[in-house]
Amino acid sequence: MAGRALKFEFTTAARIAFGFAAVEEVAPAAAGLGHRALIVTGGSGRYSGLLAEKLAAQGVSSVAFRVRGEPTVGVIDEGAKKARDASCDLVVAVGGGSVIDTGKAVAAMITNRGELLDYLEVVGRGRPLTARPVPCIAVPTTAGTGTEVTRNAVIGVPEHRVKVSLRSPLMLPVLAVVDPGLTLTLPAPVTAATGLDALTQLVEAFTSCRANPLTDGICREGIMRVGRSLRPACRDGSDRRAREDMALAGLFGGLALANAGLGAVHGLAGPLGGTTGGAHGAICARLLPYVMEANLRALVKRSPESGAIARYAEVAGLVTGSPRARAEAGIEWVSELCRELAVPGLEELGLKKSELAEVAAMSLRASSMKSNPVELTEKEILEILRKSL
Repeated sequence: MAGRALKFEFTTAARIAFGFAAVEEVAPAAAGLGHRALIVTGGSGRYSGLLAEKLAAQGVSSVAFRVRGEPTVGVIDEGAKKARDASCDLVVAVGGGSVIDTGKAVAAMITNRGELLDYLEVVGRGRPLTARPVPCIAVPTTAGTGTEVTRNAVIGVPEHRVKVSLRSPLMLPVLAVVDPGLTLTLPAPVTAATGLDALTQLVEAFTSCRANPLTDGICREGIMRVGRSLRPACRDGSDRRAREDMALAGLFGGLALANAGLGAVHGLAGPLGGTTGGAHGAICARLLPYVMEANLRALVKRSPESGAIARYAEVAGLVTGSPRARAEAGIEWVSELCRELAVPGLEELGLKKSELAEVAAMSLRASSMKSNPVELTEKEILEILRKSL
């Protein structure tokens, strides 16, 4: 942000391969990283058989591990045990954000002994990983989470009714393969939820108090691509240009959040996900316009000199295509997009009115709140939740 001395770092996956047919690079790359792979996929097991054949042709044997739903402590423990028992020295995760988060966490727990709770933040002991995870190749099949280039994995802890992160610089995948062709068959609701998750991450990283010139450029490019391509991708999943734009936006969101942080949407999304079991992308989509509105109001009232106010106006210009758009126009654009894409309310996702206060209190402890452009009060957070019902 303007007015402060620059100091930042930028880290990401060791290598990123992007483009249609980039998935063909997975097996040759795996051959140089290990001898026996744990293939992590979604519940359907799609891609597992074909990938196993391609790995075998490169001299890499494999075992499969399917993830049904979002990862929990139990899922990670199960995957790590299976990998250790099979002597896996490599993880290849092909799927949505939940699959890739599982792959990253399992790769870490193969080499770091003890309980997963030893390393989890907020509800765990928060100890740092000390052993380097086995190499992990991340191949997203959705366009939104960007977890293929981040250093954390979001994991549900059912007994605490919350989702928290396993976080370490050591968890960055050695290779992220982003192939827009893998998203061509995504149904419209998944395209919408993951695309709005990408937009949320880009907007939050762009307005974060940790934003820097490198992430700024990435965010501007990503926000512009969502603005022009999320609707077309939802209307026609075979639109290759739209799919390419959204795959880039998802990747850029991951690059940005890993280096500039997030904000109140994600601060709330963790406890909401743990409380309701709702999909992360849908929760973020529902919260985004109301958090933007609350942040802008609080900034104007309490920090009128903040550069984040101008950034919200810039977001408006990027999504509407009008450089002179006011910040409020950006909020209305996002609100209208959410209505058009039929984003469900939090009650529909499983939140009870009686749980609002508990969720608000838990969100204040979330790490993402630290990089929100303005400190929101518990009263303001409760208002966001009420509007999002």
